[in-house]
Amino acid sequence: MIRYIRRAAAFCLVLLVALLVNAARVQLFEADALDANPANRRLAIARYHQPRGAIVVGEESVTGSKDSRQQLRYERTYKYGPLYASVTGYASQTYGTTLVENAEDPVLSGTSSRLSVFPLWNDLTRSRHSGGRAVTTIKASMQRAAYDGLGGKKGAVAAIEPSTGKILALVSSPSYDPGVLSGTGRSVANAWQRLISDPSQPMLNRAIRQTYPPGSSFKIVTAAAALDAGLITDVEAPTDTPDPYVLPNSGTTLTNEPSGCGGASLAYAVTVSCNTVMARVGLKVGLAGMVDAVRKFGFNDALLRIPSRVAKSNFDTKMTPDQLALSSIGQFDTTATPLQMAMVSAAVANGGELKYPYLVDRTTTASGATVSTTAQRTYHRAMYPATAMQLQQMMIDVVRNGTGTIAAIPGATVGGKTGTAQNGVGNIGSPYAWFISWARADGADRPAVAVAVVVEDASAKRGDISGGGDAAPIARAVMEAALAGTP
Repeated sequence: MIRYIRRAAAFCLVLLVALLVNAARVQLFEADALDANPANRRLAIARYHQPRGAIVVGEESVTGSKDSRQQLRYERTYKYGPLYASVTGYASQTYGTTLVENAEDPVLSGTSSRLSVFPLWNDLTRSRHSGGRAVTTIKASMQRAAYDGLGGKKGAVAAIEPSTGKILALVSSPSYDPGVLSGTGRSVANAWQRLISDPSQPMLNRAIRQTYPPGSSFKIVTAAAALDAGLITDVEAPTDTPDPYVLPNSGTTLTNEPSGCGGASLAYAVTVSCNTVMARVGLKVGLAGMVDAVRKFGFNDALLRIPSRVAKSNFDTKMTPDQLALSSIGQFDTTATPLQMAMVSAAVANGGELKYPYLVDRTTTASGATVSTTAQRTYHRAMYPATAMQLQQMMIDVVRNGTGTIAAIPGATVGGKTGTAQNGVGNIGSPYAWFISWARADGADRPAVAVAVVVEDASAKRGDISGGGDAAPIARAVMEAALAGTP
């Protein structure tokens, strides 16, 4: 009898050991897979059981949370809705997260181990802290000026502090209210369907995710490449460029809208925007030289993060001479995000040193203790300081005497460059209006801001849209807000 009891006890011991081994196997090796299983709602319930941390502009939280009294308890709210949608993105219980809500999700949701006083505490206890905060670099008055300036037109604005890389304004228009996507249920699904089917694409972040042909605003890059290479030593010296100009190895004839471009100097060509001169300058720089120059400004970089992903701005690395000529004036396959063109202007304004752009200044705990800080760093030396000084003067002349006079601001030195980029098959669409600029208050030792504005308005008449007429007033309003010194 005792022998059978012993056998039964041994068998039970084996079963207990097997149970413990299996439990350990599940906890150590299968926990992540089980957590990620769509049928597991425990993580979602835990995720939304507490309020989400705030995204901050200046000293103000522009996001919040509301108690839905549902199983997924707290839903995200957005204080100003469309105004900051291109910064915050959305945090949806149904559709996930985007932009800063996505990039800083571990801190905002309270799952980041950096929020804990003790290393790995969250991993060991499988608990979460109160959601932390993401403090942005955005300046509220500039964001409002950009948003109001666009006035619902299709387009975007990006503004950067040249000396640091801080993104001071980032607006995409038309916009949307991220709050309509926060929860679950039919109303959220209907809102999602309405937004994704809207032909104006309000959820497209045109400031960092849409690329456009930059048109004549790109001529600043071409001029920088030529000056850095020493191909032009006197910006006031006449060139031997004919007007019109037949592009090499093609039957394409390039013309100019302004007069006086035949044999014009580089300075005059930038001021009034001569296509022929700048196309020929690009050819003299050559494909290899242009590719190297654009890389220093950020073109062809697919890894740029702010911390959200930025679409790659393109300059082809293999082209025929006629294609290179067109690319050098911002046409052919050359495309850029508004943020990229703000980086071009910022590099000129900052003496040729391009700072890496960033949108989140720091993250903190719910009580305000710093978790991480974004370090300022140089992205590239885009051009020599002497080249930057010459380009600064050319951009000043554009505003004082050229195509960008509407951007002038009393009490400040303003540099700018207009651009009108063709659009559509056969250029039958309304052109895109560009204006890139920078502003320095009189007496200040450095520029306060660099701005890029693009406006695409399908309802505009082709002859009515221009960089100087449509985009420059918006840029001026943003620069005035930067110079005013208000939060």
